[in-house]
Amino acid sequence: MNDTHEGLAGRTGPAAIDIPAEQFRQLGHQLVDDVAALLGGLRDRPVAPGLDPSDIRARLGDASMPQAGADPAEILADATRFLFDHSTFNGHPRFFGYITASAAPMGILGEMLAAAVNPNVGGWILSPAASEIELQTVRWMAELTGFPADCSGLFVSGGNMANIVCFLAAKAKAGPGGKLRCYASAETHTWIDKALDISGLGPDSMVRLALDDGERIDPAELRAAIERDRSAGMRPFLVIATAGTTNTGAVDPISAVADLCSETGIWLHVDGAYGAPVAALPDASSDLRAISRADSLAIDPHKWLYAPLEAGCALVKSRDDLLRAYSHNPHYYHFPEAEGEPGTNFHELGLQNSRGFRALKVWLAMRQVGRAGYVEMIEQDVSLAREMFDAIDAEETLEARTCELSIVTFRYVPPDLRARAGESVEYLNQLNEDIVSALQLGGEIFVSNATIRGTFLLRACIVNFRTTTADVRAVPEIVARVGRRIDEGLRGDHRAAADA
Repeated sequence: MNDTHEGLAGRTGPAAIDIPAEQFRQLGHQLVDDVAALLGGLRDRPVAPGLDPSDIRARLGDASMPQAGADPAEILADATRFLFDHSTFNGHPRFFGYITASAAPMGILGEMLAAAVNPNVGGWILSPAASEIELQTVRWMAELTGFPADCSGLFVSGGNMANIVCFLAAKAKAGPGGKLRCYASAETHTWIDKALDISGLGPDSMVRLALDDGERIDPAELRAAIERDRSAGMRPFLVIATAGTTNTGAVDPISAVADLCSETGIWLHVDGAYGAPVAALPDASSDLRAISRADSLAIDPHKWLYAPLEAGCALVKSRDDLLRAYSHNPHYYHFPEAEGEPGTNFHELGLQNSRGFRALKVWLAMRQVGRAGYVEMIEQDVSLAREMFDAIDAEETLEARTCELSIVTFRYVPPDLRARAGESVEYLNQLNEDIVSALQLGGEIFVSNATIRGTFLLRACIVNFRTTTADVRAVPEIVARVGRRIDEGLRGDHRAAADA
């Protein structure tokens, strides 16, 4: 026997990491009770812990990895307390920060069920039930947003990956040769920068289009850019339109852009990570309905479909376009085909080989609430955003700026500066930046920020089925109160500096 194996014995009993069924049941029941209590009491907790990284690290401790194990019940209870006491809760009814939804309870249970079965949804033979559920969920995602239901697609980690999957498929279809060019607005999410790096095209291959007054692509400028590049011998291959920008929720003129892409033979991709589900509403705009004309679409169920993180979905009209970009079959893959209709091996449709069962939590929630349930909840979020905008507009110290989809932007302006706000841009930007920081640490509400044409703004986004009218009407008073305190402190600092 090799010396390195001396003293080792085969396993004759339970492994250290295993937990007997009865003990697992007890742990699971306790955890479910604790999670249910958390969800039932979220409103009574601060939205965020108000701690900085050093505080969290100190409370976690810096011990080395333990040499010996410990009791699972104690470990789980300790982790539960730590997370409940030191987390920012995007499920809180007053979380209005980034576009991250409150997690549907059915999705929480779905995560546990998916982990229990633990299928590798890369090959059909490894995940027969999970693969078919993912295929069905992809179709339902298309049906909800008006995208052709006979499309191809797959679930990924989020919007960045969904957009990049579609980008690389468009690049593969364009093929080699010539200098490729793609087109996006100045408001396109930063995923495009990552895609340009990953693809090897580099930033010089993208034209960033200036925005119109509504923060959207100008189709006339897009046409001029395409014609200019073609005249210079370049190969335009992709136009990216956004259905719900991160900054303000603006929707590009997708209908006009689709006309232009159809005319010029250029792939149209829609980044609908946030706004695509709004296409399901009866009064959806013609631009949102034009999503159906795109060659590819990215959606984030963990945004406006209330799925727990992570859940993104890439939809591409032609399965062949995904296979061209991603299908590789090395000799160590032996996935026998069953008789009849072949199964789908998702490793051929995207970047991952080993893949978790992300679709389950979305599929379960879709079955629970149906299309009508999603339409109702999305309509309510949009309505609440409008209520918030109106309430902010009625507060004398707040300036309401935009309201698109469910995103509201605004800022605090002291009454004595309102008449000369244009002369106080630098101060107002600093003031509102400090207000955002104070609100995020304060725990009453959680907002983020946007910058529009050099103006720093507070930004509130509602993708939260727990938010009520009372929550949005509380925002103006909280922001005005914090704004007055921050303004008084800043001016005092300025006066002290001037007197020094």
